[in-house]
Amino acid sequence: MGEFWPVPEVLAYLAGDWRVTRSVRDLASGDEGAFTGTTAFGPLEDGGLLAHESGEFVWRGVARPAERTLRFLPGAVPGTADVRFADGRPFHDLDLRDGRHIADHPCSADLYRGDFTVRDADHWRTVWRVRGPAKDLVLTTDYARVV
Repeated sequence: MGEFWPVPEVLAYLAGDWRVTRSVRDLASGDEGAFTGTTAFGPLEDGGLLAHESGEFVWRGVARPAERTLRFLPGAVPGTADVRFADGRPFHDLDLRDGRHIADHPCSADLYRGDFTVRDADHWRTVWRVRGPAKDLVLTTDYARVV
C-alpha cells in the first residue's frame, strides 16, 4: 500500500469527530506551543462539511481557549474538496486520492504551504510551513478519529 493511504472521497473520509494535537514552532524565536482539542466535521445543508475545531492552546506557558471553523466544500474534481474560511474566503484545495497533497495559501506577504498525509482509515496529518517577513513557523497537526 505504500507510505500513504489513498482516500477516494475526502469528504466521506473526514466526516465525524477527530482528536487533534498540534505543535507550533517559531523557528525565528525558538518558541514552541501546543494545541489539544477536537475537530468535528458535520454536514452542511448545501453539501460539504463544516469543520469546527476547539480546544486549548498553550503558548509561552499561557493556556487559553482556541477555536476555528472551516468549510470543506465539494471540489471541482470528484473526491476532492475546496476548503474555505468560515466567511467563505478561499483557503486551499484538498485532494487526498493518492493519500498526500501539497497546498499553498498566500497570506499578505507570507506563504503557507501545507503537506497533508493520510496514514490509515483513522489517522492523518498536516504540516504547515509558514514563511515570510512576518512569520517563520512549522505547525504539525495529528488527527485521530474518535471511535
